[in-house]
Amino acid sequence: MRRVAVLTAGCSALAVLVGLGAGRAYFSAPSAPTAAASAELTTGAIATRWPTPASEAPKSPAPPIQPVVAKEPATMPAPAPVPGPAQQACNNPNALGISRTVEIDTTGGPGLGLSQYRDYDFLEPGEVALTFDDGPWPVNTPAVLTALANECVKAVFFPIGKHSSWHPAILKQVVAAGHTVGSHTWSHVNLAIKPFAEAKTEIEKGISGTVLAAGQPTSPFFRFPQLRQTPELKAYLGERNIATFSIDIDSEDFRIHKPEQLISGVMTKLKKAGKGIILMHDFQKSTAQALPELLSQLKAGGYKVVFITAKDRVTTLPEYDAQVQPAQQPTASNARPINSVIRTVSGAK
Repeated sequence: MRRVAVLTAGCSALAVLVGLGAGRAYFSAPSAPTAAASAELTTGAIATRWPTPASEAPKSPAPPIQPVVAKEPATMPAPAPVPGPAQQACNNPNALGISRTVEIDTTGGPGLGLSQYRDYDFLEPGEVALTFDDGPWPVNTPAVLTALANECVKAVFFPIGKHSSWHPAILKQVVAAGHTVGSHTWSHVNLAIKPFAEAKTEIEKGISGTVLAAGQPTSPFFRFPQLRQTPELKAYLGERNIATFSIDIDSEDFRIHKPEQLISGVMTKLKKAGKGIILMHDFQKSTAQALPELLSQLKAGGYKVVFITAKDRVTTLPEYDAQVQPAQQPTASNARPINSVIRTVSGAK
């Protein structure tokens, strides 16, 4: 679905690894900087595939960021209790499974994914993280969930708010299966060419709509549609303590619709990169069809799946909650009795 230039913010804050324990890694990030430029920023590697329109070319580099000093884990304030990912027994002794779970401290809005952000290279060689955009969607999302469950694997989902409002029951299946749920705007528009206020509304309505459909607070994770952003929007997410996800490996399933080609492409890129956050779309039928064999090939190749979770839950804003609430049904009607308006004049009585 993404056919335009992929962007880089380059303005995520420099941060440090502050603690490891019980199979989880903890990341801390400083507050996001004030964005001085409104230009869209791109990375060379991605821009060669999706050239940046001249009208959107970068005008200035991202503002410099001052590093912060890590705190000892013992001095960190205890987070408010939040529901953790569901822990479900794995009934497949030969499953790919999860090698480790990392927990992200989203304070200040860190950026993850080396295509756009370089500060948090937390995956080790041979490790992958699975992410899915654009759901929830009938048939395809449940098929993806089944494939993941069969291999006892967890992933991060970035649903579209509008899709979530159409299919809340499917999104609840994602939550019930213990996956991480972030957000992906309300209607999947290119935020980099929108006025700031309009882009902010898209972001916030997407968060509110997803939370409403999920029936509980979700994770403060966000991915820009088409990976396109501006420093101002990245900084805003930092102020909201929402982590921004980019990618390392693009499945290109928005244009590759043959499962065998999709699998081959991902595995080829992964072999070259050695690790990475993989972008897929549970909206796409080809992805749902390809996923069982892709997971099998990941296991055969000796790759390890890292499950990404969040330290805290996202907080919605009331004004946007109100905008995504379902329309209220009328409390009274002036309609005439139905038998005085509609009657059978022929056929069965």
